[in-house]
Amino acid sequence: MSNAGGPSVLPAPCRQAGHRALLPLPAAPQFVARFRSNRRVRLTPASAVVHASRIPPSEARRVRSLAGSRHRPPPLHRIRSGTPCCAYVEKMLVAETASLLDVHRKDREARIRKQLHKVELPPSPYDTAWVAMVPLRGSPRTPCFPQCVEWILQNQHENGSWDNNDLGSSANKNVLLSTLACVLALEKWNLGQEHIRRGLHFIGRHFSLVMDEEIAAPTGFNMIFPGMLSLAVGAGLQFPVRQTDIDWILQQWEMELKRSVDGKTLAGEKSYGREAYMAYVSEGLGNLLDWNEVMKFQRKNGSLFNSPSTTAAALVHNYDDKALDYLNMVVSKFGGAVPTVYPLNMHWKLSMVDSLEKIGISRHFSSEIEGILDMAYSFWLQRDEEIMMDVATCAMAFRLLRMNGYDVSSDELSHLAEASNFHNSLQGYLNDTKSVLELYKASKVSVAEHELILDNIGNWSGSLLSEKLCSEGVQGLPNLEVEYAVKFPFYTTLERLDHKRNIEHFDARGSHILKTECLPYGINQELLALAVDDFTFSQSIYQDELLHLDRWVKENRLDQLQFARQKLTYCYLSAAATIFPPELSDARISWAKNGVLTTVVDDFFDVGGSKEELENLIALVEKWDEHHKDDFCSEQVRIVFCALYTTVNQLGSIASAVQNRDVKNHLIEIWLLLLRSMMTEAEWQRSQYVPTMEEYMTNGVVSFALGPIVLPTLYCVGEKLLGSAVKNQEYSELFRLMSTCGRLLNDSQGFEVCWALLSQKSLCSCRPLNAFFFRKGG
Repeated sequence: MSNAGGPSVLPAPCRQAGHRALLPLPAAPQFVARFRSNRRVRLTPASAVVHASRIPPSEARRVRSLAGSRHRPPPLHRIRSGTPCCAYVEKMLVAETASLLDVHRKDREARIRKQLHKVELPPSPYDTAWVAMVPLRGSPRTPCFPQCVEWILQNQHENGSWDNNDLGSSANKNVLLSTLACVLALEKWNLGQEHIRRGLHFIGRHFSLVMDEEIAAPTGFNMIFPGMLSLAVGAGLQFPVRQTDIDWILQQWEMELKRSVDGKTLAGEKSYGREAYMAYVSEGLGNLLDWNEVMKFQRKNGSLFNSPSTTAAALVHNYDDKALDYLNMVVSKFGGAVPTVYPLNMHWKLSMVDSLEKIGISRHFSSEIEGILDMAYSFWLQRDEEIMMDVATCAMAFRLLRMNGYDVSSDELSHLAEASNFHNSLQGYLNDTKSVLELYKASKVSVAEHELILDNIGNWSGSLLSEKLCSEGVQGLPNLEVEYAVKFPFYTTLERLDHKRNIEHFDARGSHILKTECLPYGINQELLALAVDDFTFSQSIYQDELLHLDRWVKENRLDQLQFARQKLTYCYLSAAATIFPPELSDARISWAKNGVLTTVVDDFFDVGGSKEELENLIALVEKWDEHHKDDFCSEQVRIVFCALYTTVNQLGSIASAVQNRDVKNHLIEIWLLLLRSMMTEAEWQRSQYVPTMEEYMTNGVVSFALGPIVLPTLYCVGEKLLGSAVKNQEYSELFRLMSTCGRLLNDSQGFEVCWALLSQKSLCSCRPLNAFFFRKGG
């Protein structure tokens, strides 16, 4: 989906060759290395400084300071471009900047890798305040966790607020909630009167935010804030606001309680989702709850919902050894300030894996991702609550595990096969769009013909998402993602184009709003910066490859064949959009060159060659190395065969080097199969023979021409393929299925085009099963 009208985080495609030289280049692939050796890449000092702005200011200053070093050249306006002095400065700037960028990139990867191993969550003033309110058992006037009380006293901002932003952010509902909780904690222990006064004044100055329903709020804010406000008023705290405003908020709270506290749905039945929600926001309900009922939601680790604040609120009203052990563990781990959720490990790590894959940089962290997915698979098999208790985590785990080759059954999602079951969950009660979206994505990774559970999930979740789009429109990032997912399932998109779109729409702030904001330390900014650098570097490689291919077309005189469609860019796009890692240059080149050659040969057999020329071409390929310069019956045959002969030999040598065995003969065999299948179709067309469906499809899976494109490419991606592997039954069946899908899609589209043309000419008939008449690709 386009991002029209909005700025993009991706730089515009490089228009100066020199820009590409600034990137930290690995060893160039074979084709690119040979091509670059014939190019002169130049970089102006000005452009180097522009690129240097993407690294830290101190390092950028080092780049700019080169002009002031003892090697300082004369002013640029006095130097003609290309003089030795200018070239020397340019070389220094390129080398220095590339080195700094490479160091900066490695540092960024190290920081991301550290987060993958161990999530660093910031302190939550709100949760810390509730933990601070827990009394010592047997001594209600003494805090159980004095270190949390001390943290509150030491971490108030100058404006009177408490916030997890070290500098103190502008006021919002999250900050107001945290500030009120800290004020209540200090008031409970009769400490920090000046802190309390400043906190109350901060809340008073921004009290209008509480009443503004248009402003985004943390989960449960309309329950928790009024409940805490009632506690504060009951404790005698004076807010510098109008009494009518306080009364209005408390009245709205009481109305909400009447709708919710009895735990009934409109149908009069008990709702698990509503009960779970009331337990989750129990800090705002106090004695209105049956705390024994709340403890039904306690997890194995002793917490309620992995939430320190909810667990602390339960301990304030109902002592529990397991809950106390949980808080002791959290405080011991994090010190005086606790996070808003713990543990976040599995949900957070799976989200990180998902983000890395979506923006195209997962290959840099393959070992870490494998470790995370292995752990998730183990949890999945054990039905661990860390995965199974949360709808979004469960659906994401299923999708990522299945997409990465793990054997996971959709039976584990059976409890979500019906919409009613989802609506009866906590996420369903909250109308959590993210959970519905995750379920919808999971439903699309079906691997069997009859996975009814996934079909059912896809039907109801898709309907819910479509209804959301109709009612709310597509403004904002969440709904843009929903619209894209509904319109374009993953199997209809090109991976690298998906990466580009996801980078452009990436939420660099990336905070997850629970009861308070959960924002791991700057990790999303690191992901975005690395993704932009990686994509830009990849683009520079792609541009070099496309220029190489353009020269290859001209050197082999393929552009001189009047009958042949020029599909170079199309063929290369199909390669780069799927085989995108920069280091797989040889695989992309193989795909693109064979794609161009199959198009040329297809056109030659369809419209460009006579029967004699087609037979001549096949005879030449059968001879291969034994052909003679006088064997060509026409110049067209000479051009086609020489291009084929030279290119297949070249690609065969590269593939053989990767495989450490000779595979060239296999490539020639693949081409011969294709030419013979095309000859069969040409003879059908010439004799006006209508084949049976079985005849047509048997030949068509070969003539669709994926053989010379896909199979040689597999030899170049790095994996060692034994001869027995590429010729076994499973491999052949996979290739047959792939080619069948392609042939049917191609023919159905070709038929639509043909029918439209025939209709325009007012023709009344079109011979059935003559789809081979339509030229592949239009």
